[in-house]
Amino acid sequence: MKRVVVTGLGMVSPVGLNLEENWQSVTHGKSGVGPITSFELKEGHVRTAAEVKGFDVSKYLEHKEAKRMHRFSQFAVAASKMALEHSGLKITEDNAPDIGVAIGSGIGSVDEVVESAYILEKKGVKRISPFAIPMLIANMAAGHVGIKLGAKGPNVCTTTACASGSHAIVDAALYIKNGLAKAMVCGGTEASVNSFSVAAFGQMRALCTKYEDEPHRASRPFDKDRCGFVIGEGSGVLVLEDYDFAKARGAEIICEVAGFGMSCDAYHITAPDFKGSSLAVKQALKVAQLSPESIDYVNAHATSTEVGDIAETESIKLVFGNHASKLNISSTKSMTGHLLGGAGGVEAIYTIMALKTGIIPPTINLENPDSRCDLNYTPNVAIERTVNAAISNSFGFGGTNASLVFKKLS
Repeated sequence: MKRVVVTGLGMVSPVGLNLEENWQSVTHGKSGVGPITSFELKEGHVRTAAEVKGFDVSKYLEHKEAKRMHRFSQFAVAASKMALEHSGLKITEDNAPDIGVAIGSGIGSVDEVVESAYILEKKGVKRISPFAIPMLIANMAAGHVGIKLGAKGPNVCTTTACASGSHAIVDAALYIKNGLAKAMVCGGTEASVNSFSVAAFGQMRALCTKYEDEPHRASRPFDKDRCGFVIGEGSGVLVLEDYDFAKARGAEIICEVAGFGMSCDAYHITAPDFKGSSLAVKQALKVAQLSPESIDYVNAHATSTEVGDIAETESIKLVFGNHASKLNISSTKSMTGHLLGGAGGVEAIYTIMALKTGIIPPTINLENPDSRCDLNYTPNVAIERTVNAAISNSFGFGGTNASLVFKKLS
C-alpha cells in the first residue's frame, strides 16, 4: 500500500479567512460566534450562529461564476485554491488525470430548495431558475473545485451528516493508497446558516438558546452549563499526495495520514453510542499501526451537547484506558461552532497544525466542567506540547463515525 502525506492546507471559517488567520484565532481562544446577521430572524428562531465574516468571493471567482454557485461551493473553491497554492502542486494536462477531488457536504443548499419551492407555489413553474439544481446538489462543490483546478481524476462527494468532511478525507486517502490517484484535493464544506436550517435544528432542540447577550459563550463543550451546539459554516480542504509523487516533485511534506477508521453506532438516528464511535478510533489506530499510547492529542467531535460530549468522553476512555488521562483533548467547535459537513475538514487542519507547531488549541468557555466529562480538555488556554501523533474525530446523525490519525513523517 502506498503512503499518503499532506502537502497543502486551506480554509475559510468563522474565525478566519485563511490558514494563518484561523490558527492565530484558535490558539488565542477567539470565538467566531455572534448574533445572526445573514437572514431576517422570525419569531422562534435561535438568534446565535458562527458565520463566516468578510468573505470576498471575488478573490476566487468571477462575478458571473459566483452568482451561479451556492455559498457552500464558493467556500470550497476558495479553500481548495488556497490548499493547492500552499502545496505547490501544479496541475497540468499531463498530471490532471491523476489528481482528484473529494469534498463532503452534509446538506448542500437546503435554502435553495426552500426558496425554489416557495417560488413554485407562489409564482409558478416558469419562474424556477435553470440554475436551481446545480446550486443545490451537494456534489456540486466537488464539481466546481474540479472545474476550477482542472483536476480530472476521481471526483466525489460524501454526504454523511457531520462526518462528511472526514469521510471525504478517508475516501481520498484510499484512492491514493490503491493507486487510483496520485493526489487528492479533499475535505468538507457547508453553508447552512439560513432560516430553514436554524429553524429545523432549533425545533430538534439541538441548538443553544442561551447566552444571546453574550453569544461568544454559547458554544461550551464539556461544560455543565452547555445547552446545545451553535451552527456554523465554512470549509477546510487538504491536499493529499502519494509519498513518492510528493518526494519526486520536491514537495514540502507537512505530515502523514497514518490511519483512518469508520463505523456505525447501529443505535439511533440522532443520539450517539460511545461503543460505536470507539470502533472507528480503534480501527484508525489499527490501520496506523500505532498503540493508543502513541497518541498525544485528540481533536474531539464534541459539539456542546450533553449526550454527545459524554459519549465521546466514554469512547476515549474505552479506547485509551489509563492513557486517556495523559491525552490533551480539545473541541475547537467551542470557537468555530459546528460546521456540520464542513467540520471534518476544518478540524483535520487544526489537528495537523497542532502536530506541526506543538501548540494545542483550547476548549474555550469550559468554566464549570461536567463531572461526567473528567479528562483534560485543554480548558480555555492553549498549551505547548510535543505532538508526534494526533486524532481528529467526526461523528454524525445516523450513527456514522470517522476517525483520522495524523503523524509526523518518519
